[in-house]
Amino acid sequence: MSVADVSDVFGVYVHWPFCLSKCPYCDFNSHVRHAPVDEPRFTRAFAREIETTAARIGRRDVSSIFLGGGTPSLMQPHTVGAILDAIGRHWRVTGDVEVTLEANPTSVEAARFRGYRVAGVNRVSLGVQALDDASLQALGRLHSAREALDAVAIARTAFDRYSFDLIYARPGQTPQTWAQELKQAISEAAEHLSLYQLTIEPDTPFFGLHAAGKLKTPDEATARALYDVTQEVCAGQGLPSYEISNHARPGAECRHNLIYWRGQEYAGIGPGAHGRLDIDGRRHAIATEKRPEAWLMRVEDQGHGITTDDILNSEERADEFLLMGLRLAEGIDPERYRKLSGRPLDPDRIALLREEGAITVDSGGRLRVTQAGFPVLDAVVADLAA
Repeated sequence: MSVADVSDVFGVYVHWPFCLSKCPYCDFNSHVRHAPVDEPRFTRAFAREIETTAARIGRRDVSSIFLGGGTPSLMQPHTVGAILDAIGRHWRVTGDVEVTLEANPTSVEAARFRGYRVAGVNRVSLGVQALDDASLQALGRLHSAREALDAVAIARTAFDRYSFDLIYARPGQTPQTWAQELKQAISEAAEHLSLYQLTIEPDTPFFGLHAAGKLKTPDEATARALYDVTQEVCAGQGLPSYEISNHARPGAECRHNLIYWRGQEYAGIGPGAHGRLDIDGRRHAIATEKRPEAWLMRVEDQGHGITTDDILNSEERADEFLLMGLRLAEGIDPERYRKLSGRPLDPDRIALLREEGAITVDSGGRLRVTQAGFPVLDAVVADLAA
């Protein structure tokens, strides 16, 4: 895929930053508010930031919209509809646009699914995280396994496409119990699963518990075995990995996330959202104010919540392309790296990594990380980028 091939792909990410509670493993930009959120005021601010962004970058054809969080399923369906309408007023939305909304699988939120469908959402991503109640409680989730499966059943009837997330490498988890849980998930998942290995992030409750020895995660060998089971079971059930943590039936990949991993262009709207925008031939890395109320006041005052707007130089852009693109099973075109950076990847490093079994290069020249290389992906990327 050349640089020119991706110039006309554009997505919009909208961040709803509020949650009912903060999960102990989560380091995302999410906030708990005990007073009701002023949805009309936030809706107006989203529309204003969309308008300001559109005025800056001009017309675009929007092929994907992703409402993430936080917990977007805490929004009323008419709020979602108003945000989608604002996007449609300022950019041309393609006829086959993918509109994804992240949702918690509680019965209250699942009751809104049909309203979201009417508002324009056509794909939902459910934060299931585990299929047994003890694990859900340990992860700080507010739903039961039964509620989660009921929500999946409602999603199946309400949306053309749906997916759900699970977390593995949980305390006490074995490859055998994970394989069973995964097979159950695949029987419910239809076309797409996001499977994330539990990581202990700084500034989370899990970090403190782990440091104090009160939270024991699987050792390195068990974590690797759990990863291998994930790949084997999913591939065997017709959901091979298309990205290091994402599995889908062919053709059912999340198009929005492919925009990120392929180094394409997207706008970030809302508190703490990130974007990559091409303006006057240069790639801008943009981030907005994380604190919801501070973002709100900033947008009302100046039309946007941007706090960071860095122009990426050719080397930074090429490194980002490498870092994101090698997460994909499809790999990267080294020629696109050369065009972005002004220099080719080192053939000696490529030869060495091939010899070690970490990468392959096909007859068309595409470079891919192997299944053996994915667990050490960071080291592979660092070696190629050096």
